[in-house]
Amino acid sequence: MSAGSNAGSATGPTADLDRRRPAGVGIVGCGAISGQYLETLPRLDGLRLVAVADLDPGRAAAVAAERGVRALTVDALVRDPEVDVVLNLTTPAAHEEVALAAVAAGKDVYGEKPLAADRAAAARVLAAADAVGVRVGCAPDTVLGTGIQTARRAVDDGLLGTPVAATATMVTAGHERWHPHPDFYYLPGGGPLLDMGPYYVTALVHLLGPVASVVGASSRARATRTIGSGPRAGEEIPVEVDTHVTGVLTHASGALSTLVMSFDAPASQAPPIEVHGTLASLQVPDPNGFDGVVRLRGVTEGAADAWRELPVSAGFRGAGRGCGLADLVATPVGVEPRASGRLALHVLDVMESLLDAAGTGARVEVGTAADRPRAVPPTTVPDERG
Repeated sequence: MSAGSNAGSATGPTADLDRRRPAGVGIVGCGAISGQYLETLPRLDGLRLVAVADLDPGRAAAVAAERGVRALTVDALVRDPEVDVVLNLTTPAAHEEVALAAVAAGKDVYGEKPLAADRAAAARVLAAADAVGVRVGCAPDTVLGTGIQTARRAVDDGLLGTPVAATATMVTAGHERWHPHPDFYYLPGGGPLLDMGPYYVTALVHLLGPVASVVGASSRARATRTIGSGPRAGEEIPVEVDTHVTGVLTHASGALSTLVMSFDAPASQAPPIEVHGTLASLQVPDPNGFDGVVRLRGVTEGAADAWRELPVSAGFRGAGRGCGLADLVATPVGVEPRASGRLALHVLDVMESLLDAAGTGARVEVGTAADRPRAVPPTTVPDERG
C-alpha cells in the first residue's frame, strides 16, 4: 500500500531533500515493535530504511544484517547524512531524549506512542521542532486504516444523525503474562491508559473531534505483578501506577465519550468502540488494528437485521505500522500530517488530565487543542495519495 509518495517537504534542513528518491529512515530502538515497522517499510512508497540503532549493539547488528543496512550508535544515526527522518521506537521514558537529539540534528522525527513520557516533555519536543522548522509525527497510525476511517465516514456522512456519545473499552489481565520485560508498563508513564489509551483516544478524536474536559476515577488491584514468560519468569515487579482507569471525555462538539482501560480483569465482550447518534449507533473495530468490520443500526431497523455491516469506504488499504510516517513524509508544506505530533500532544494531555481528574475527583479542563485530523479519502487505493 502507499500513504503517498514523492511530494511535499519539510520546512527546515530536509526542505532540499531530492524527492526523486525515497526519504532515508533511521530506526532508533530495535525491540519488539520494530518488527512490525520493518515488515511494512518495504511496501511504503517514499521511504527506504538506511540505518538502525539500539542501546544493545548486538540487537542492532542483527537487524542491520537481516535488512542489509548499517548499524550505528544513536548519536551517529541522528547525524547521518543519509537519514532524513528518525523513526523513534524506544521505550516511552526515552522518547523525549531521542526526539530532541533528532530535532537538534535537523531531522524530522516520527515516534511510537506516547509522544513523550508526559505532556511537558511532549511540548518541549514540539517547541524544539518548531524552532528549527522540522516536523514531528507520532503513532498510532492504525486509525488511518479502513476500520476507523470507514466508521468516521459514516459519522461525517450523517448516518448517525447528531453524534451524542461514545464508549471505548479495553480490558486485559496485563502484559506481564506474555512480555518478558514488562516493567515499564507498571512504572510512571505506563499503565493501561498511557499504554493502550492512545489508540482509543486518537480514534475518538477522529470520530468526534478534540476533547475539552474530563472527569475520572482509577484504582489498582495489586501491588506487584509476576512475569509469566522469558528468562525472568516468576520474578515479581512493582506496580507504581493505577491499573484500572475510567472516565468521561467531553468533546468540544458536546459529545460525551465513556472510557474504560484496565489491566485488572481477563476480558470484555463490549465492542472496542461504539458511537451513538440521534439516528443510529455504530460499532467500531479495535483501534489497535488497521481494518475490521464496521456495523450500523438505525432507529428504524428491525431485529431481523438489526446491525448491518458497512462496506469499506475510506482509509489506507492493506496498511501496516509506518503508514503514518509515510503520510508525514508525503504531506505538503503547510498541511498538518494526519498522525501529527500536535495531535499526539493533545491525546497525551487528555490522558494525563484524566489521571489528574481521577486523583482529585474534580473535572479537569484539557489545556491543549488540536484540529480534527484530515480524513483519509474514500477513494484511497494502493499507490494513490491520501
